[in-house]
Amino acid sequence: MAALDWDAVTRNYGHDVPVLGSTMSVVDVGPVDRATGPVLVFLHGNPTSSFLWRKVIAALASRYRCIAIDLIGMGGSGKPAIGYSWTDHRAYLTETLDCLDVGTQPVRLVTHDWGVGLGIEYARTHPLRVAGVAFAEGHLRPLPSWEAFDEGGRELFRRLRDPVDGRREVLDDDVFLTAILPGGMHHQLTIEEARAYREPFPTPASRLPIWAWVTQIPVRGDPAPVHDALSANYEWLAHTSTPRLLLHAHPGAIITTAVARELVADIPAIASVDVGRGLHFLPEDQPENMAAALAAWAIATATVDEGVRGA
Repeated sequence: MAALDWDAVTRNYGHDVPVLGSTMSVVDVGPVDRATGPVLVFLHGNPTSSFLWRKVIAALASRYRCIAIDLIGMGGSGKPAIGYSWTDHRAYLTETLDCLDVGTQPVRLVTHDWGVGLGIEYARTHPLRVAGVAFAEGHLRPLPSWEAFDEGGRELFRRLRDPVDGRREVLDDDVFLTAILPGGMHHQLTIEEARAYREPFPTPASRLPIWAWVTQIPVRGDPAPVHDALSANYEWLAHTSTPRLLLHAHPGAIITTAVARELVADIPAIASVDVGRGLHFLPEDQPENMAAALAAWAIATATVDEGVRGA
């Protein structure tokens, strides 16, 4: 399917939001009439940017207002001198989501990878702002041990977590953008697509947010803030009445077919859609099927918008 010209979209529909002494890059595209219809807010993960969502948004923007946010230090957002911990990302993202100009419209968060945990946490702590959460390929619970990590990435991510050799491999050797990103999808990136993903991270120093995310994977309770947030998130998922949509693929990576079955059995009333053949970066592998599932979900849960506005 055709993707949006993301450079043109960011020029024409993007703006920077001042947040905590830096800026967050936001793209806001969709119908001219912003007073009606659901608002879809797209959150990415590591090592990507809003560019990840370009094909999904291309299939939805004629009908739905689509807002895509670059996490701090990533994409077009600023790169302040911070540690890029979970707590840092949460602070910058929360400020940005809080100030989105959506009027009384509740938003639906569409999330991938680290955007999943951050998005669910925001929905959990801001119930009047969020009318639904869709998520794909993100850790939903803390890991009790490295053995619980998906087998395909276990040893790799354990190695990359090392503060010397792992950090060098990510910052200097650029392993995420040259190997992990293309290896995590069936879609073969074009030269232009690969360049767009690399553009925000031209130097080793600029890749610090990528390595920092590796250190935030909660294993055996460390780091504690992420462990606590994901634990609370999962409890919320199991008890909230907020619509939840699990988008998964086969074989998947973090959320495999088997894991998806477990989640559906464990989380009451969750909607689940197998979008087809894919690995980790599902918006690259199955953008059209993801967009169709999101559109159907938005229609099916439309009454939630009125309930949130009236709460």
